[in-house]
This record gives sequence, structure tokens and C-alpha cells, in this order.
Amino acid sequence: METELAELLRGVSHRLRRGYGARFGPLGLTPGQVRALRVIAEAEPPLRMVQLAEALRIVPRSVTPVIDALEEMGLVRREVDPANRRSTLLALTPEGEARYEQVREARRQAAEELFSVLTPDQREQLRDLLSLVEGR
Repeated sequence: METELAELLRGVSHRLRRGYGARFGPLGLTPGQVRALRVIAEAEPPLRMVQLAEALRIVPRSVTPVIDALEEMGLVRREVDPANRRSTLLALTPEGEARYEQVREARRQAAEELFSVLTPDQREQLRDLLSLVEGR
């Protein structure tokens, strides 16, 4: 039974990622860039590069090309940390904030499409069950 549940969850997760990917492409973003954008957008106060790497669960040197690409697109800017001039803080530009709103809408649409077969009560029950499994 547990193996079947795990496989069903894996399949649903895969379908959701495919739905995200199909919607992120027209926004000119890769899934990795979307993850970085989300973490930066939701961070308070602004993150250092090393904190972003920790949040994304990747090694710090892997963050640099992602941030370089987001910066080239005009979505993210690097700022000197006033508390430590050797550190760099990451902040969204106004264009980055607008693109992040598009990302949020794309994510919502993908999730809505995936879960459209469920009633509102079933969605709530699924959320409660998954939260329990996740430990929230």
C-alpha cells in the first residue's frame, strides 16, 4: 500500500512539474530560475547569496550562474550588504516583482488544472493529509 501511495504521489508531482514547466517557458524562465526568484521574492530581509544556496539546497557556487542569468534579464539586482561590505544581498527589481507575479499565476493555473478533478472538500482533505505527512 505504501509503495503504491509513493508512486501515485510521484506521478502527481511529475504532472505538476510538467504543468509548471509548460507555463514557465513562455515567461523565459527555467524551473531553477523560478525557484530562485520565489525564494528571493519571499525573503525578508533580503538574502545573501549563501542563504539562497541553503534555501535552494544547492552548493553556493551553483547559485552564481542562476543569479547572473536573472540579473541579465533585469529581474534581480545585487546590493552591497551594509552590515558586511564583503557580502552581497539579492533583491528583485520592479521587473522581477512583475515577473514573479506572472510566475505565481502560472503556478496557480497549473495547480488548478491538476486538481480540477477534485471537489473543494476533496482538495481541502488532500491538503490536510499531505500536511500531516509532511509534518506541518
